[in-house]
Amino acid sequence: MRNKKFIGHLVSYSFLTPYLILFLVFLIGPLIFGFGLSFFRWELLATGPPEFVGVGNYSEALASVYFRKALWATTRYVSMKVPLHIILALLIAVGINAVIEKRQSIYRAAIFFPSLLTVTIVSILWRWFYNREFGLFNMYLSTIGIKLAWLADATWAMKSIVLMSLWWGLGGTVIILLAGLKQIPKRYYEAARIDGANAVQQFFYITLPLLKPILLFVTVMGFIGAFQVFGQTFIMTPDGGPELSTRVLVHYIYLTAFRFYRMGYGSAMSWLLFVIIAFFTFIQFWLSREKQINA
Repeated sequence: MRNKKFIGHLVSYSFLTPYLILFLVFLIGPLIFGFGLSFFRWELLATGPPEFVGVGNYSEALASVYFRKALWATTRYVSMKVPLHIILALLIAVGINAVIEKRQSIYRAAIFFPSLLTVTIVSILWRWFYNREFGLFNMYLSTIGIKLAWLADATWAMKSIVLMSLWWGLGGTVIILLAGLKQIPKRYYEAARIDGANAVQQFFYITLPLLKPILLFVTVMGFIGAFQVFGQTFIMTPDGGPELSTRVLVHYIYLTAFRFYRMGYGSAMSWLLFVIIAFFTFIQFWLSREKQINA
């Protein structure tokens, strides 16, 4: 009996082995190497060996004006993108859920289609939309006497990238929220209607409370993804936009490591970004737990 159980476990782990090997080689290994590298001054073009500097790279990053500007640009992107993303996705999911079942597949496909495109295709397409002289948006806005600089204006550059990111990334979140809405028993809404609750009251007292676990999931994933934004800014504003208004942290880390060849400094900033993401994720879980306890 024990031999059969052992063989069963062995077979199970054998199926996991390829994934575990790839996980260790391409994720855990680079993480450990990058963490160790963050304590060294390693210039790729330098002739000498890496120099151990302790927390010098971290101190330099925290004191750097460019790091703080990149952190501020990232914060602006996150603060605009994540709330709008969650609110719009929830409203669209509720709207799709309210239509006839036969038509829902059409709306789901339409809203999810942009998510199938790569960030490169979407960014190049929207760069054309935002073109000041012959872009699609200014072509229509010029009919009412408006012509915006979009990506060339520090006031509008980050907002333009947020708008593109919303169009591109809403689909997946809508599908997840829609699946959550399908799991809410209809008898709750029927009982609420019998008690005289209108649609708004049903939304706030039935839909939102029962969607809390899924809303927490999409919010946490939204924050993590937004803090790691890179492709949009790198393609649409390669140098970080006007006045570095769109040079986010990952963009700055990429330029530091692969254009200026400061690998140790880039690794240190990457770990600082990891700490920031972990902190915000912890805060979200803690706030959610406190609300559940108080409820």
